[in-house]
Amino acid sequence: MKRLKEGLSRRTFMTASAATALAGLMPKDLLAQTKPGPEPAAKSGTRLILLGNGGGPRPNKRHNQSSWVVVVDSVPYIVDCGGGVSRQLVMANISLQKLRYIFLTHQHSDHNLEYGNLMYNAWVSGFKGRIDTYGPPPLAKMTDLFLEMNAYDINIRIPDEGRSPLKPMIFPHEISQGGIILENDRVKVTAALVNHPPVVPAFAYRFDTADRSIVFSGDTTPCDSLLRLAKSADFLVHEVIHKPSLARLLARIPNADRLVEHIVASHTTHEEVGKVARDAGVKTLVLTHFVPVDDPSLTDEHWLEGARKFFNGKIIVGKDLLEI
Repeated sequence: MKRLKEGLSRRTFMTASAATALAGLMPKDLLAQTKPGPEPAAKSGTRLILLGNGGGPRPNKRHNQSSWVVVVDSVPYIVDCGGGVSRQLVMANISLQKLRYIFLTHQHSDHNLEYGNLMYNAWVSGFKGRIDTYGPPPLAKMTDLFLEMNAYDINIRIPDEGRSPLKPMIFPHEISQGGIILENDRVKVTAALVNHPPVVPAFAYRFDTADRSIVFSGDTTPCDSLLRLAKSADFLVHEVIHKPSLARLLARIPNADRLVEHIVASHTTHEEVGKVARDAGVKTLVLTHFVPVDDPSLTDEHWLEGARKFFNGKIIVGKDLLEI
């Protein structure tokens, strides 16, 4: 073997040699597939992408858990961080290195489970900027505890991989009342308290941009505060339950009577959501956070039929990774 060139470590040499040998064994068409393609060109204006539309904490085959993103001039504003949000952003061709803002509607696990993981995944993907997060208490404590839980890994990667510390990049903002919580030259974000017992506080959010107004209900029963927030919005992204199907949920889950009692008392039915959209005067109603989420007998028409009784505008049944 020839002497290694000066400045080239043995590990670097062996890694490069292995990659070269592997490339020689791969068919040309397969080799071409492994090369990273160009990042999609940035789109101007406001985009709404439904990352996850499943309601409830149990993983299922039909939908990822609750998460949505508003992209304004290529800047993503993440709303809720249910399980799978990091991968869904990648699937939507949104670079984790562009992470900037995160909003949590409330502290239920299907809305916050990947809050810390999303920021960590952005960091290991090369993120080096600032992340501002907004949500109800204990947001700051959650942030600190996540960093503490992963301190061993983070503290190894900083010197080993040349990364900057993660903690100074994160700025949590706890909110307990409604009102404007963020305003910059691209967007104004307004929060409103909603009714999702026993979780207090729980919020809905409205995003006003130059070309669109988008409201996320969070989890809630019909309430006046949401109607005021959503007044005349272009899009209302609203949670929904199919009450007639809850009996089948009882049959599938042991001791589910308490669960069903909670669902009915703290969510909005597929008929009530039509009344909400009508009374708020929104242009388009987007159904999301489906409960039951894993009932194969429920079709799009089942979700639509109740809302259509009261709302004559456009209704969209949410699909994961659907861009609106």
